[in-house]
Formats: sequence, structure tokens, C-alpha cells
Amino acid sequence: MSVSTAAADQSLCTPLPVLGRDVTVPLVTGGEVTYAALDYAASAPALQRVWDDVAAYAPYYGSVHRGAGYLSQLSTDLFENARRTVAEFLGCRAGDQVVFTRSTTDSLNLLARAIPAGCQVFVFETEHHASLLPWQHADVTYLDAPRTPGQAVQTLERALADRDPYGPALVCVTGASNVTGELWPVRELAAAAHAHGARIVLDAAQLAPHHPVSVTDLDVDWIAFSGHKLYAPFGSGVLAGRADWLQAAEPYLAGGGASRRVTRREDGGVAVEWHETAARHEAGSPNVIGAYAIAAACKALTEAGWDTLVAREQHLIAKVRAGLAEVPEVRVLSLFGDDAPRVGVLSFVVDGWNSSHFAAALSAEYGIGVRDGLFCAHPLVRTLLGTDPQTQGECGAPEAAPGEKSLNAIRVSFGAGTPDEHVDRFVNAVRELVRDGAKWQYRTEEGRCVPAV
Repeated sequence: MSVSTAAADQSLCTPLPVLGRDVTVPLVTGGEVTYAALDYAASAPALQRVWDDVAAYAPYYGSVHRGAGYLSQLSTDLFENARRTVAEFLGCRAGDQVVFTRSTTDSLNLLARAIPAGCQVFVFETEHHASLLPWQHADVTYLDAPRTPGQAVQTLERALADRDPYGPALVCVTGASNVTGELWPVRELAAAAHAHGARIVLDAAQLAPHHPVSVTDLDVDWIAFSGHKLYAPFGSGVLAGRADWLQAAEPYLAGGGASRRVTRREDGGVAVEWHETAARHEAGSPNVIGAYAIAAACKALTEAGWDTLVAREQHLIAKVRAGLAEVPEVRVLSLFGDDAPRVGVLSFVVDGWNSSHFAAALSAEYGIGVRDGLFCAHPLVRTLLGTDPQTQGECGAPEAAPGEKSLNAIRVSFGAGTPDEHVDRFVNAVRELVRDGAKWQYRTEEGRCVPAV
């Protein structure tokens, strides 16, 4: 191997520094081990650089937009610069707005409040609840789970062809599944939507931390994502995209910051003139530190280089897939098939195991944090597992509803901060648990499987 090749391989295998990388946790079998955080799909650990940037700013924190003092002016500049950084990160078009929210869920609920009257909404049943549920007060059509990317496009085209061609319409689709990690054909779905006079919003909560995401390149109308999945803490999110529906809608929240002018009317009431900028939907004191953290994460990921980050993640995915494939009792869940491109999110079931029991053993006996359950995507997981009865163990998921099978799965997820050792430990732990069984006794407590004391 040449020196340059060795250096490239070393670079590929170097994770970005994240908080908590040296945290140790106790094992029920005795001793401690460095915690392997493999639940990035729920919340990714903060990048060390993001934390350092926030810590450097924290002493200068002040209220934004309405303060005359130096710290307020500095915080206002940082807040608005964060908006510009996010717009650049997302490849926004001229005239697009970047609204800071609390999360992806908050962003999509905001957009649901802003859609025009009579808008028809189309959403696949495979969505996370954050993008599946906000549209219930609209004229919504839920589309069945497709089994190939091409079928997804065909299903959408058929549904759009049957809609009222003169009214507004919106398509909501995920970029990467939070259950299977599979990439969805966003460009093709956007083209189908626009060909039928509809707009499209992309739930990029699971895509943005793993791949570059561009409003322009994907030709979507809006993008929503969360800071806590993008290695940025503090409960902030983003809705970015076209301004017209947002400007025409009543403010998401009524209050200070959203209003330009408030006056008393002659009849004794109050007249309000609302902002037409992003501030229209950012009433109250905004989460300045959260917005600044998102911008810091955007800069850190961009400067790290997406080609390197994606290549390294594919290396980890290949290790996990190969390791799980060696265990016949393990079945990895998929909509589009084994060869479908994906991000670092995989869900699976293990023959003879309740998934909650398996996840509890990974944590208690190996110091590995994964997730089990339905992953806030109940219709999708039920579709993936509905034809395969699972034996409910003595410890595990809540009781199934009458007539339903007990459905539950395990999810492992990772990203830019995951070292190879964590993935290797996970694969070895799966192999040992399947071969030898758990070393400890477990019981159910409030619906969760926990080690018996």
C-alpha cells in the first residue's frame, strides 16, 4: 500500500470529534465500558466544534432584534448570520425564507398551518409521524407504501392525476427513512409533483446529517430538518423555502416579534400589522443559541467535506450489513431491497427474541445504545413486519391491540462521530447474544425491558 493510499484510508476511518465520545457506563455483569452511542437517528451527539462555538458565544448572549445594547446587537447579528448560513447550506433560492422553529415536527406543523384553503395534501404512509400527522385538518390523501423508488413515483403520479387540477396541492415526502435508512427518489418525486401543479416539502431530518441537501438541486419547495439530528443541541429546527404561502398565512404564533405594528382601533379593539419576513412565524424570544448551533453544525459539516463524510459512512454501513448478514437469525428491514442506497440507519428483527429484550441486553451487557419499538413511524413498521408474526417474550413491547400481532424492531444508527470500534462491538454483541443468549435476567417495567435487580 502506498503512503498516499494509507493516508486516505486513515482519513476515511477518522470520526469527527463529538461530545460524549469518552463517556463510560456501568455493565450489569461488572466493570465499565466506553459508551457506544448508536442511536443517531433519534438524536446525534453534538459535534465538539459546535459545542466550542456555542461556549465561546455564550458570555455574549443577549436578546435579539429589540435591544439597543452591544450584546443584543451582537446576538442579533449572530442570529441573522445563522439564517444566512443555513440558507447557503440548503442551497436556497433568491427570495426563499429560512424560519427557525423548534424541530422538524414544528416546521411541518407550521407549514400545515400555512397551506391555502382547499389545499390537497399527498403523503406516503411510510413517513415519520412528524410528516404524516400535521395534515389531518386538510384534504389529505395517504398513499400506500411503495416497494421500489419507481413505484413511489408512479403511485404519486397516479394520485396527482386524479386531483382537482385547479386547486393548490402539496406533496410531503421524506429524504431518508428513519426506519430503513433508504434514500427516496426526491428529485423524481419533485418533478412529478410540479408536472401536476403541486408543490413539495422534503422532510430532511434523516437526510441532512448524512448527505448534502439543496433546495435548488432537488427542486423542492420547502425543506424541514432538526438541529438535534444535525449534531447541534438546544432544540431548534428549520423550515426553509418559498415565501408566498408563509407570507399569506396568519402567524404560526401571535406575539412580539411577529408583529410590525399594533394599534388600538376606534371600536376599542386591536389592529395588527404582521411582518412579511421569516419573523412573521418566529413570535417570542427566539432560540438564539439553538439557531447559532445549527449554523455552526452546517459550517462544520461543509468544511469536513461531504465526499469524505459520505464515503466514511458507507464504510460503516458496509461493516454493519456484512456483520448482520453472517447471523441467519437477523433480518434487516427494507422497502426497496438490499441494494437500495441508504444512510447510516438500519432496523432489524432477531428470530426468537423480543426486540425490547435484545436492545436492553445490548445496553446493559455491552454498553451499546440502540433503539427498539416502532420509531414514530407506526404504519411503516407495521407494513414491514405485519406478515411476520413475532413470538412475544417474557420481557418487551407493550401488549398488542386485540387482533394485532406484537410488532417491534431494533434500530441501529450512526454518523460522522461514530468510530469503527463501536460498530465492531455492536456486530460482535449481536453475534454473541444470538449464539449464547443474555447473561442477565430482565423484567418489564412500565412497558420497558430492564435488568432485574
